[in-house]
Amino acid sequence: MQRRHHGRGRGYRSRRRIGPNEWAVRARVERFVEPTLLLLLKERPRHGYELIELLPELSGGERVDVGNLYRFLRALESEGIVESEWSADLPGPAKRTYRLTEAGERLLDQWAEALLRSREEVSAFLDRYEKGGE
Repeated sequence: MQRRHHGRGRGYRSRRRIGPNEWAVRARVERFVEPTLLLLLKERPRHGYELIELLPELSGGERVDVGNLYRFLRALESEGIVESEWSADLPGPAKRTYRLTEAGERLLDQWAEALLRSREEVSAFLDRYEKGGE
């Protein structure tokens, strides 16, 4: 699908022009924050600031906006994917601690299956690329 651009040369989110016939390309998995959060919560219940610190390790180093993370966690909670409770047993002020529900574990399993399929597709692409496209 060809996309037309007007104005400032904005293009696909996965690439941008950096010069004549030169591109900065970033291979990315869209919506990767969700499976990353689910995996971190499967390991153990966590509070939001702990999630914010751990997410970059699994999502390519990008930090997540605090407000966006809490909105996302509330949305996951409204769908029954995570649940939360206030915990005062941690140092400092009380914090909301999130945990994965059974539905969340099933969703994480589905994410893992989808990512395995994606890995196979990417591997097939890279194998063909390395062989010169044949």
